[in-house]
Amino acid sequence: MVRVFVLYEQEPDAERYEQHAELCRRVPGATFRHGKVFGAPMGEPKFPYYAEWEFPDMDAFKAASRTDEFMATGKDAMEMGGTFHVHFANVNG
Repeated sequence: MVRVFVLYEQEPDAERYEQHAELCRRVPGATFRHGKVFGAPMGEPKFPYYAEWEFPDMDAFKAASRTDEFMATGKDAMEMGGTFHVHFANVNG
């Protein structure tokens, strides 16, 4: 399984983010999730908002990453503003 994690340094505007989430849901072959980070083991969470795509395998991720839908999400994220970090993970189990 491949996951794309997006960690936001500031919580995005809820209404604007829902528009972004709708674009993210259009990425073929993926499940998209997002939500507010509610805690951390010690202190406040470093990143107050989280989003992820889950792909069944690397082939599905590679295919989706070349689509117009996937590219549109990156462009829209930049237009939303704010600081975020994107990570790719190959998850076993």
